[in-house]
Amino acid sequence: MSGSSTAGPLAKGSDPGARIAGDRVEASVAVAIDPVAAFDLFTRATDLWWRRGVRFRAAGRAPSALHFEPRTGGRLFEEYEGDAGPCLVEFGRILAWEPPVRFVFEWRNTNFTAGEKTEVEVSFAAIPSGTCVTVVHRGWASLPADHPVRHGMDTAAFIRTMGLWWGDLLSSLREHAARAR
Repeated sequence: MSGSSTAGPLAKGSDPGARIAGDRVEASVAVAIDPVAAFDLFTRATDLWWRRGVRFRAAGRAPSALHFEPRTGGRLFEEYEGDAGPCLVEFGRILAWEPPVRFVFEWRNTNFTAGEKTEVEVSFAAIPSGTCVTVVHRGWASLPADHPVRHGMDTAAFIRTMGLWWGDLLSSLREHAARAR
């Protein structure tokens, strides 16, 4: 598995000559299944491999189900039973749907305000051992430096944390793919 971060667009109100480091996170993993199966596992069996717990789910430790609606305009959402009854949290909408090569979706964390969003692109490339799944999560520079999603971290620490977060998820994807063979 690999990960990296790169410079991104200008921050709002910044010097036009300056670039913000850490606008994107990239993480990749090799899975021992073909691209069609990898795309299907990532998008249709998401709830089986997406880690649980407070770092990865809006429901925290409560039972929940995470879904992609498999089409452009479809949602990424989580359903769970909250204290006041059934809850549904929409994390974003699918912007591009190109099975089994790639898809792109908006990402809005639970602490994003209306209009705040980032973008995630997931690609699937055939390799001799199966498929290389690559996640590129970009658009962090559009959020203020003091945004709650950053948990008070400077840009470098935040981007590293997001790389580790995606790395944890992709490791889980790889483990699930190995068990499913």
